[in-house]
Amino acid sequence: MAQIRKMDCQLTIKSSADKFYDVFRTKAQLTPKMSNGLVADIKLLQGDWNSVGAVRLWSYDFEGKSHMVKEMLESVDDENKTMVYKLVEGELLNYYKSWRTILNITPAGAGSLVKWTMEFEKQNENIPDPVKNADYLIALAGNIDAYLLKA
Repeated sequence: MAQIRKMDCQLTIKSSADKFYDVFRTKAQLTPKMSNGLVADIKLLQGDWNSVGAVRLWSYDFEGKSHMVKEMLESVDDENKTMVYKLVEGELLNYYKSWRTILNITPAGAGSLVKWTMEFEKQNENIPDPVKNADYLIALAGNIDAYLLKA
Protein backbone atom coordinates (compact mmCIF):
# COMPACT_ATOMS: atom_id res chain seq x y z
CA MET A 1 0.00 0.00 0.00
CA ALA A 2 1.23 3.47 -0.89
CA GLN A 3 2.61 5.53 1.94
CA ILE A 4 2.47 9.28 1.41
CA ARG A 5 5.00 11.01 3.60
CA LYS A 6 5.26 14.65 4.54
CA MET A 7 8.18 16.90 5.29
CA ASP A 8 7.85 20.53 6.34
CA CYS A 9 10.38 23.32 6.28
CA GLN A 10 9.87 26.95 7.15
CA LEU A 11 11.59 30.29 7.19
CA THR A 12 10.71 33.59 8.83
CA ILE A 13 11.25 36.41 6.35
CA LYS A 14 11.13 40.20 6.55
CA SER A 15 8.80 40.72 3.56
CA SER A 16 5.08 40.97 4.17
CA ALA A 17 2.96 37.87 3.59
CA ASP A 18 0.98 39.69 0.88
CA LYS A 19 4.10 40.75 -1.02
CA PHE A 20 5.79 37.35 -0.85
CA TYR A 21 2.61 35.43 -1.74
CA ASP A 22 2.07 37.71 -4.72
CA VAL A 23 5.40 36.59 -6.21
CA PHE A 24 4.20 32.98 -6.47
CA ARG A 25 0.55 33.81 -7.09
CA THR A 26 0.85 36.39 -9.90
CA LYS A 27 4.53 36.86 -10.77
CA ALA A 28 5.99 33.36 -11.00
CA GLN A 29 7.58 34.24 -14.35
CA LEU A 30 9.81 36.72 -12.47
CA THR A 31 11.30 34.16 -10.06
CA PRO A 32 14.47 33.65 -12.16
CA LYS A 33 15.27 37.35 -11.67
CA MET A 34 14.52 37.14 -7.92
CA SER A 35 16.15 33.79 -7.11
CA ASN A 36 19.82 34.78 -7.30
CA GLY A 37 20.64 31.94 -9.70
CA LEU A 38 18.56 29.14 -8.17
CA VAL A 39 15.90 29.32 -10.90
CA ALA A 40 17.26 29.68 -14.43
CA ASP A 41 13.96 29.90 -16.31
CA ILE A 42 10.25 29.25 -16.11
CA LYS A 43 7.93 28.71 -19.06
CA LEU A 44 4.17 28.49 -19.20
CA LEU A 45 3.14 25.33 -21.08
CA GLN A 46 -0.61 25.22 -20.50
CA GLY A 47 -3.29 27.58 -19.21
CA ASP A 48 -2.39 31.01 -17.89
CA TRP A 49 0.11 31.96 -15.22
CA ASN A 50 -2.41 32.48 -12.43
CA SER A 51 -5.05 29.79 -12.92
CA VAL A 52 -5.51 26.39 -11.34
CA GLY A 53 -4.48 23.80 -13.92
CA ALA A 54 -1.64 25.92 -15.29
CA VAL A 55 1.37 23.80 -16.24
CA ARG A 56 4.82 25.36 -15.96
CA LEU A 57 8.29 24.12 -16.81
CA TRP A 58 10.95 25.20 -14.31
CA SER A 59 14.68 25.10 -15.13
CA TYR A 60 16.71 25.29 -11.94
CA ASP A 61 20.10 24.69 -10.41
CA PHE A 62 20.25 22.06 -7.67
CA GLU A 63 23.49 20.84 -6.13
CA GLY A 64 25.49 22.43 -8.95
CA LYS A 65 23.54 20.72 -11.75
CA SER A 66 20.83 21.96 -14.08
CA HIS A 67 17.43 20.29 -13.75
CA MET A 68 13.95 20.67 -15.16
CA VAL A 69 10.59 19.96 -13.61
CA LYS A 70 7.08 20.27 -14.96
CA GLU A 71 4.47 21.17 -12.37
CA MET A 72 0.76 21.84 -12.35
CA LEU A 73 -0.89 24.40 -10.09
CA GLU A 74 -3.35 22.11 -8.35
CA SER A 75 -5.15 24.47 -5.99
CA VAL A 76 -5.10 28.02 -4.65
CA ASP A 77 -6.50 29.49 -1.44
CA ASP A 78 -5.89 33.24 -1.64
CA GLU A 79 -7.51 33.93 1.73
CA ASN A 80 -5.06 31.62 3.52
CA LYS A 81 -2.19 32.37 1.10
CA THR A 82 -1.76 28.70 0.17
CA MET A 83 -0.87 27.14 -3.17
CA VAL A 84 -0.51 23.45 -4.04
CA TYR A 85 1.72 22.25 -6.89
CA LYS A 86 1.76 18.73 -8.30
CA LEU A 87 4.84 17.42 -10.06
CA VAL A 88 3.92 15.95 -13.44
CA GLU A 89 7.39 15.43 -14.97
CA GLY A 90 10.97 15.67 -13.89
CA GLU A 91 13.94 13.89 -12.40
CA LEU A 92 12.36 13.79 -8.93
CA LEU A 93 9.87 11.24 -10.25
CA ASN A 94 12.80 8.83 -10.73
CA TYR A 95 12.96 8.71 -6.93
CA TYR A 96 9.40 9.46 -5.87
CA LYS A 97 6.20 7.97 -7.28
CA SER A 98 4.33 11.17 -6.50
CA TRP A 99 5.28 14.64 -5.32
CA ARG A 100 3.25 17.64 -4.21
CA THR A 101 4.56 20.89 -2.78
CA ILE A 102 2.34 23.08 -0.63
CA LEU A 103 3.34 26.69 -0.08
CA ASN A 104 1.75 28.63 2.75
CA ILE A 105 2.60 32.16 3.84
CA THR A 106 1.30 33.67 7.08
CA PRO A 107 1.92 37.09 8.63
CA ALA A 108 4.42 37.00 11.51
CA GLY A 109 5.11 40.29 13.23
CA ALA A 110 6.53 42.78 10.74
CA GLY A 111 7.37 39.96 8.30
CA SER A 112 5.94 36.56 7.54
CA LEU A 113 6.43 32.83 7.91
CA VAL A 114 6.99 30.83 4.72
CA LYS A 115 6.12 27.16 5.12
CA TRP A 116 6.77 24.55 2.46
CA THR A 117 5.25 21.09 2.85
CA MET A 118 6.47 18.33 0.58
CA GLU A 119 4.15 15.32 0.19
CA PHE A 120 5.83 12.40 -1.50
CA GLU A 121 5.79 8.66 -2.01
CA LYS A 122 9.20 7.05 -2.38
CA GLN A 123 9.91 4.65 -5.25
CA ASN A 124 11.47 2.37 -2.63
CA GLU A 125 12.66 2.48 0.97
CA ASN A 126 16.28 3.11 -0.05
CA ILE A 127 15.39 6.59 -1.32
CA PRO A 128 16.41 9.24 1.23
CA ASP A 129 14.00 11.81 2.61
CA PRO A 130 14.20 15.01 0.55
CA VAL A 131 16.19 17.05 3.09
CA LYS A 132 18.28 18.70 0.35
CA ASN A 133 15.09 19.68 -1.48
CA ALA A 134 13.85 21.33 1.71
CA ASP A 135 17.15 23.22 1.98
CA TYR A 136 16.72 24.38 -1.63
CA LEU A 137 13.19 25.69 -0.96
CA ILE A 138 14.42 27.57 2.12
CA ALA A 139 17.27 29.11 0.10
CA LEU A 140 14.83 30.08 -2.66
CA ALA A 141 12.50 31.78 -0.17
CA GLY A 142 15.44 33.60 1.40
CA ASN A 143 16.71 34.83 -1.97
CA ILE A 144 13.28 36.07 -3.02
CA ASP A 145 12.85 37.82 0.34
CA ALA A 146 16.23 39.57 -0.11
CA TYR A 147 15.20 40.68 -3.61
CA LEU A 148 11.86 42.03 -2.40
CA LEU A 149 13.56 43.97 0.39
CA LYS A 150 15.84 45.69 -2.14
CA ALA A 151 13.01 46.47 -4.59
